[in-house]
Amino acid sequence: MILKASQRGSGQNLAVHLMRLDDNEHMSLHDLRGFASDNLKDAFREAEAISKGTKCSQYLFSLSLSPPADARVPVSAFMDAIATIEQRLGLEDQPRAVVFHEKDGRRHAHAVWSRIDADTMKAVKMSFFKTKLMDVSRDLYLEHGWKMPRGMLDSAQRNPTNFTLAEWQQAKRQNVDPRLLKQMVQACWSRSDNQQSLVRSLEERGFFLAKGDKRGFVVLDHTGEIYALPRMLDLKTKDVRDRLGDGANLPSVEATRKSVAARMTPAIRRHIDESKQQFQARSGKLGAYKAEMTQLHRASRVKLEQSQKLEWDEENRQRQSRLPRGLRGIWHRITGKYQEVRRANEAEAKATLDRQALARQQLIEKQLEQRAVLQTQFKDLRRQQAEQLLELRRDVGRYLKFTRSDQPAQAREVSLGLRLER
Repeated sequence: MILKASQRGSGQNLAVHLMRLDDNEHMSLHDLRGFASDNLKDAFREAEAISKGTKCSQYLFSLSLSPPADARVPVSAFMDAIATIEQRLGLEDQPRAVVFHEKDGRRHAHAVWSRIDADTMKAVKMSFFKTKLMDVSRDLYLEHGWKMPRGMLDSAQRNPTNFTLAEWQQAKRQNVDPRLLKQMVQACWSRSDNQQSLVRSLEERGFFLAKGDKRGFVVLDHTGEIYALPRMLDLKTKDVRDRLGDGANLPSVEATRKSVAARMTPAIRRHIDESKQQFQARSGKLGAYKAEMTQLHRASRVKLEQSQKLEWDEENRQRQSRLPRGLRGIWHRITGKYQEVRRANEAEAKATLDRQALARQQLIEKQLEQRAVLQTQFKDLRRQQAEQLLELRRDVGRYLKFTRSDQPAQAREVSLGLRLER
């Protein structure tokens, strides 16, 4: 599992995020331990109130557990992993909440601990927690036989197209996979050895190198969206300057935008808009299918939950009826029969809980498989859209290249005309 964690405050904001159903297709509060409250908001209020007696502002430790996309992980495996983690980090006896989310055909979990020890009124120290979590993550991949990410085996093999949240949100506004943008800019960089060749390589793909106000070298796309070049390359600004110089001869962002706007053809703009409209229409249909599927899946889970509750209540009544009361109950206690019946009831109750847990897991896995099919269609659509838009960007680049090559020809014609006049 990929494990990501942080120390934080703002418990109410975290509670709202964890309980959201607009961003998640399914959400369940699985466990609340060590809190007097039975809901997440009030539980985190308790943790915050206790933290007021200390100097600790980051009174929560928040952890997300994300298994591989194709893995079907039971609740027990998540809980075992959480138990191992809290033992490694010294959080065994701390109040804890566990929430499960499902989105895009995948299931992941969140565990949140209060860091404040109510007996000592001190915060549990989280020294080297990232290193400890990395060790646990490797163990989980090996234990479950999952294919381990290359970057986890060797940090030098980290995927160079990994991106930050800000980069993802910026690219999301453009309806283009940010990994494709990074790969393209990195490819231009790898085949260029100076500023001039990089400018040509970028413009052939519809991107433009400019001088940023504060960020040094930046890249603009045909819409004027700005990307920091060092961040796209995963390089330091110094390394970029070593190859490109100080960039003083480059146009400003504003000048570049004006140039792009003047040279951009209406036809290509129309093609890009049409491509986006087609994507939105097809995405809307898939979105409607997803909404319908989510409602059906939620209804199935509610139905199962209700039937299991009725089953549990009925069996519980039967188990209670087996325990005699009054004088007969006293006699059963003396003879030991009461304890025998009680042990049999406890074994039967455990078997029922295990059977119901298995039924819930089977339903969840069946629904995840159905949702994964729809998610594949979403991914294919996004890939097609990204490839189409990138091809249109190349069309922009080819047009710009043509206009550059056409200018010397015009100059030659003017020069020839002047000689003929003489």
